[in-house]
Amino acid sequence: MKIKDALDALGSLSQETRLRVFRLLVRRGPDGLTAGEIADALGVPAPTLSFHLAHLTRAGLLQFRRDGRSLTYSVNQDGMRGLLQFLTEDCCGGNPALCGELVQKAACGNLPAAKKKRANAANG
Repeated sequence: MKIKDALDALGSLSQETRLRVFRLLVRRGPDGLTAGEIADALGVPAPTLSFHLAHLTRAGLLQFRRDGRSLTYSVNQDGMRGLLQFLTEDCCGGNPALCGELVQKAACGNLPAAKKKRANAANG
């Protein structure tokens, strides 16, 4: 990934609604959600959501498929992977295998800090 592409992706995620959309779709997985389902889940008006979905799609973080008259959005795995690789390419002194494992564990919530955070949220 080129630095301009990384800046576009990071800039896209630096807005609250777009970050919430992205995180929702990450949790949803490859099946994705329709624009209407995303709007309902986040309480965002359709015209506003359309703007944000287009922004995330242009940044390479989302993709969509047409299902009849509706669009179903999902995370563009290649775009997300490219951004993570860009951010971590110099991680751990140039040992990408170790860094990849750390990023995977953090993304999956397997690090002690993530477990503690989930436990605190459940208890409080």
